[in-house]
Amino acid sequence: MFIETETTPNPSALKFLPGQTVMDAGTREFASPEAAEASPLAQAIFDSGEVVNVMFGRDFVSVTAAPGADWSVLRPQVISILLDHFVSQAPLFASGSAGGISVPPEDEAVVEERPEDAEVIAAINELLETRVRPAVAGDGGDIAYRGFRDGVVYLTLQGSCAGCPSSTATLKHGIEGLLKHYVPEVVEVRAA
Repeated sequence: MFIETETTPNPSALKFLPGQTVMDAGTREFASPEAAEASPLAQAIFDSGEVVNVMFGRDFVSVTAAPGADWSVLRPQVISILLDHFVSQAPLFASGSAGGISVPPEDEAVVEERPEDAEVIAAINELLETRVRPAVAGDGGDIAYRGFRDGVVYLTLQGSCAGCPSSTATLKHGIEGLLKHYVPEVVEVRAA
């Protein structure tokens, strides 16, 4: 088995490609060692002590290093952990009862949406799903819709895109421009 790595726009993050499916659907982000308890793989990556974020995508794992971490040391450690996991075909998530596992809501809204905006919201979500998510996943991240109110779309960048120096530009110039072009009701995009 060979695991490829790709750089991301975030200089603190790398995208690891194991050449096989990581998650069948969706993404899962772990922003702390405590959150990583739900996944033995994420927990092993955090145990390196040099990691602040792990995200699983369909065919990748993105890892964000702690400030001051040296990728020349961390990269081989992460590759070794990933090789061990995928060669052994270990489960991605802890088995047993899910009672103690806290999973943040995917669609937690930051604003109260109005029923009369349903068509606009559907158009926004369609564009996010078909145009934005694939592009953001290409950089080792994901995007979560958090609401629409009074012309403002609220979004959260995840994975390697969270905390990336160019995340503001991605939201303001890339995503905002696309949404405003196709959905005239959109006047602004804000990070949530």
